[in-house]
Amino acid sequence: MKYKSVKDISAAKDLISPPGDTLLETIGHKGISQTELAQRMGRPLKTINEIIMGKTAIMPETALQLERVIGIPASFWLERERLYRLELAEIKDAESFLASKDWVNQFPVTEMLKLSWIECNRDTISLTNALLRFFSVADQSSYDNYYQGNLYSSAFRISERESKNSHAIVAWLRRGDIQAESIDVPVFDARKFKAALPQFKELMAENPSDFFLKLQTISARCGVKVLFTPCLPKAPISGATRWQNDTPLIQLTGRYNRNDIFWFTFFHEAGHIILHGKKDVFLEGIGHSVEKEIKEKEADDFAIEWTLTGKEEREISQSMPLTAQAVSGYAKKYGTHEALIIGRMAKLNYIHDSIGWTHGFFQKVELK
Repeated sequence: MKYKSVKDISAAKDLISPPGDTLLETIGHKGISQTELAQRMGRPLKTINEIIMGKTAIMPETALQLERVIGIPASFWLERERLYRLELAEIKDAESFLASKDWVNQFPVTEMLKLSWIECNRDTISLTNALLRFFSVADQSSYDNYYQGNLYSSAFRISERESKNSHAIVAWLRRGDIQAESIDVPVFDARKFKAALPQFKELMAENPSDFFLKLQTISARCGVKVLFTPCLPKAPISGATRWQNDTPLIQLTGRYNRNDIFWFTFFHEAGHIILHGKKDVFLEGIGHSVEKEIKEKEADDFAIEWTLTGKEEREISQSMPLTAQAVSGYAKKYGTHEALIIGRMAKLNYIHDSIGWTHGFFQKVELK
């Protein structure tokens, strides 16, 4: 947007010129009065005066009449009118954007700029315009109606209850929607996705350097979109699951930057897809309603079964204190990763999770 300040807007208002200015200048050169022009065009004098004052727009019929009467092409008048009306709208938008500073400040714009989710100058008008484009809405009211009142209403309810930043959460979710647009997948096949679970577990155990690309590829074959979206300040989310029409989407953050937490989160989200319906938006890392807490527990249980079962936990817990060699042995025996064993035993207070870093079992999740 070309206007960035009150000074810019004020200057634009002083300089803007309606098509009527050109029309008045033209008939003046030709020695035609407004009354004569109205008679020649067969239009009321009031209409001609309102066109000259910019109160009435030049329509195609009027442009054709002007072409016949004063010899300037209809296309000129229509383009002159279009540019004038567009500039008027831009000035009006800029004036409304100037009043949106409080709204803009509710978003983590510094981080969004750093991540290149939005690109603009730091003035209020530019930021407002960039945010509206990011969310693909016309104005703030449309943003509230579409996101808060419709698409991500559950995210708003949760964040409001827990004093989280609802706008940051919605921005994170929206970024996932944008990323998902570039991923093409076939129709979701639930049986194929369930059949792929052992492959996901094997990938978790092996943890190759390109694990995320392989994770995306296997999921995509089943009709599931998996993507990575960095966390935003005041949006402490580990992952999310939702459906875009008939396509399930798993959005991960790598929060806590640990491979054991990453994989547990992935299987948790996969559990939502397999166990639960399409209408809910599941956000991991913030609170839920009582009904959703039940589903969260079900997804947790699902993730436990595919990472390290309760029975396996109990067997390992009887072998305290654990040596690094023992951890590796159990990981091989159960087809999991050492980090999952360390993380689970630490959570159960059998060991301290620093052991995971000391022995190199915990690895940072580095995704782009």
